[in-house]
Amino acid sequence: MDHIKRFDFDKKPMKEKWYLTPLAYLLSFPAVWKRKLKVNKVNMNGLKPPYILLCTHHAFIDFKVTTAAIFPHRANYIVAIDGFIGREWLLRNVGGICKRKFTNDTKLFKQIKYSLEELKQIVAIYPEARYSLIGTNAILPESLGKMCKVLKKPVVVLNMHGDYLSQPVWNLKQRKNRIAADMTQIINEEEIKSISVDEINRRINDAFIYDEYRWQEKEHIKIDDKNRAKGLHRVLYQCPSCKKEHVMDSNFDQIWCTSCHKSYTMDVYGKLQANHGETEFPHIPDWYEFERSEVRKQIETGTYYFKDEVMIESLPNAKGYIPLGKGTLIHDLSGFHLQGENIDLKKEPLSLYGLHIEYNYLEKKGDCIDLSTLDDTYYIYPQTKQNVVTKLHFAVEEMYKIEKEELKKQLKEEA
Repeated sequence: MDHIKRFDFDKKPMKEKWYLTPLAYLLSFPAVWKRKLKVNKVNMNGLKPPYILLCTHHAFIDFKVTTAAIFPHRANYIVAIDGFIGREWLLRNVGGICKRKFTNDTKLFKQIKYSLEELKQIVAIYPEARYSLIGTNAILPESLGKMCKVLKKPVVVLNMHGDYLSQPVWNLKQRKNRIAADMTQIINEEEIKSISVDEINRRINDAFIYDEYRWQEKEHIKIDDKNRAKGLHRVLYQCPSCKKEHVMDSNFDQIWCTSCHKSYTMDVYGKLQANHGETEFPHIPDWYEFERSEVRKQIETGTYYFKDEVMIESLPNAKGYIPLGKGTLIHDLSGFHLQGENIDLKKEPLSLYGLHIEYNYLEKKGDCIDLSTLDDTYYIYPQTKQNVVTKLHFAVEEMYKIEKEELKKQLKEEA
């Protein structure tokens, strides 16, 4: 692998080429008009680029909503390296800035700074770094506030609604619901100079709160797709009745346990109802948080452990995936350990605040996670254990939170 050319992260970003702007609008505006997009702008009067735009992340249509929200201005977008595959020239020429997910990348900071200060552009960042799994906001990196403080530019949050409902990551068949967005300047150029990093992070996290199913209920949005629950078991993998893991299945408007056979119906407004007996979690994200709490219990009692044979692919550049054969993935309280031919990668809990996962990646490869170094990204496919990637994602987040709190406590005691 040493002879393979790596992606050039040093190449400076550019403004979108003028002749590509009409194409961007052609791909974006009909899609959002079709869904009757409404953008509610708050504290945006008179604000012009450059500024930092932090966006929630739900589905591919997010990029089209962002294009419409910032019109008539354009932006430089932070895009994960897999988005550059086979189209690096195009992505660079529309202002894309490449990033490997969940890595501490000083080069990315320099690219953002250049875009703001030299190109005078909006920089659009999706700090959740993956599509929402269940229509609620994900953990954000604490470094976000520090970055905004150092860059000294206004901070705007674009909180989108309905995008997840239109194409949830666990079932990519598009639905026909309307969408909306709130675009709010949460910190102006004067405030950024005086407020603390903690206050910046507080404002960002408050502005990022969303719940797609609450929004669906509030707006009375009817989704009557006959397959509206198909694939939901990929996220809701643990039965709330018998508590067994990885035994759920789903199809049409139903999700059920293959062990105790309890089943639930999803109605057209996104609520669950048990077909017999108690409905433990009518609100779908509550089931998701129940699973998180169960994983945290395993971590706290020291019983959490995952090991499986995996297939490994490498993505060193934007030319495509390189098969690396079989390997072994272990995830325990010390973090990840990936071993394969010429691979021995370890990731400690504090090195990952989140985990990027995919369900049936590219609709043919199966579920996977990815782990990155600054030079490579490994796509890792469990081979014998089914429907496990959501639990891995929970474990990464909860281990990070626990170790972060322990570190803060230790530093406080030493001070």
